[in-house]
Amino acid sequence: MAVPSFLARERIIARPGFNRWLIPPAALAVHLCIGQAYATSVYKAALVSHFESSLTAIGIIFSIAIVMLGLAAALFGTWVDRNGPRAAMFTSACFWVTGFLVGSLGIATDQLWLLYVGYGVIGGIGLGIGYISPVSTLIKWFPDRPGLATGMAIMGFGGGALIASPLSRQLMSFYDPAYDPKVPTSIASGHAVSMLFLTLGLVYLVFMMFGAFIVRVPADGWKPAGWDPSMVKHRELVTTASVSAGNAIRTPQFWLLWVVLFCNVTAGIGILEQASPMIQDFFRQGDGSLVAGAAATGFVGLLSLFNMGGRFAWSTTSDFIGRKPIYMVYLGVGMILYVLLATVGSSATWLFVILAALIISFYGGGFATVPAYLRDLFGTYQVGAIHGRLLTAWSAAGVAGPLIVNGVLDTQGTPGELVAGNYRPALFIMVGLLAVGFVANLLIKPVASRWHEPSTASSTAVPEGASR
Repeated sequence: MAVPSFLARERIIARPGFNRWLIPPAALAVHLCIGQAYATSVYKAALVSHFESSLTAIGIIFSIAIVMLGLAAALFGTWVDRNGPRAAMFTSACFWVTGFLVGSLGIATDQLWLLYVGYGVIGGIGLGIGYISPVSTLIKWFPDRPGLATGMAIMGFGGGALIASPLSRQLMSFYDPAYDPKVPTSIASGHAVSMLFLTLGLVYLVFMMFGAFIVRVPADGWKPAGWDPSMVKHRELVTTASVSAGNAIRTPQFWLLWVVLFCNVTAGIGILEQASPMIQDFFRQGDGSLVAGAAATGFVGLLSLFNMGGRFAWSTTSDFIGRKPIYMVYLGVGMILYVLLATVGSSATWLFVILAALIISFYGGGFATVPAYLRDLFGTYQVGAIHGRLLTAWSAAGVAGPLIVNGVLDTQGTPGELVAGNYRPALFIMVGLLAVGFVANLLIKPVASRWHEPSTASSTAVPEGASR
């Protein structure tokens, strides 16, 4: 599919002397906007009230968006690689913003199905394309620090909720004076949420287009000053060869890494999905009163902070200790943290918060490190397309995680009456999942040379970040 000339790769080849540190802000401009997906809980109760529906029916909107994220990333990954980051970011903005506008119309006209189609399907496509759009470009601009580069961008997706949550509350209070964002029981009107969607769509359009029009790709043969490409191959799993997206999905390494990501994400979503009620249930007193109810809102914000910080800190650490060892930390230490959370997590609020925050930092770190892991295994050629296919693990985890936790809790008692012990079966299931991921990570070996592209083919093709 051809793109207009102003979006073409040839128009965004960087001139000599271009500062590569302008690329992370371009990526952040997109990821901070699409990271709003983590802030849907802010207006969930308002939508339930407006549509006179259930939490499950409203929660499906988020699930649809995450499923479409994975599918869009997989289907459009090669297109993103071929046409470059500006075309991808521009397309992502169009879908993401259209999703908000259609969703706003659905709320205003009391048509829940329009919200499913708008935010869920159309917006979800924008999520998928936007998520992968800057990744391989950043890897090519920062071949010396790929973990740092992808961490800087994907950190924005984890931190998008830190901006969107308070902004959404303030905007809803502006559109509905009866709504008080400081009162947990206060619920905004449907009109306020509709106007919120309209406003966010227009604001995100500006910022995402800013990112699209400042992004650049390096010229053929560019490398950072003083960097020797031969230094890349200093660990067993790091290759200087190239593997196409079509061949990558035929390798055991791809599917082992798919299992690793699925297990890590499923375990993390289990806590994110239940964050607010979980801390209250863990510290519910015998008479049913809550000793940590006031801390629930702050706890959710803290998890968002660790989700964002983990994406940068852990992925940067992987540049020094390697991708496989850092995943051994995510999964191995994660198992220990989950066991502690299940057994002694309810003994003290501060202990519960620390354990949960570390687990979520590993969840975020897993997302940010995986593009660099793919680059190590398969090279930079079509790494964006490979990343897109791998994100189907996120789609599967986005469905599996909530189903596991909610399914277990449904057998344990009535919401609002649960206590710490009711969560233990679900938490131990997460331990088992992390164990599976740990073994899968151990089994990852270098990709066999028979999957490598011929040197002439990979040098003449046009992967993400290159040009003719």
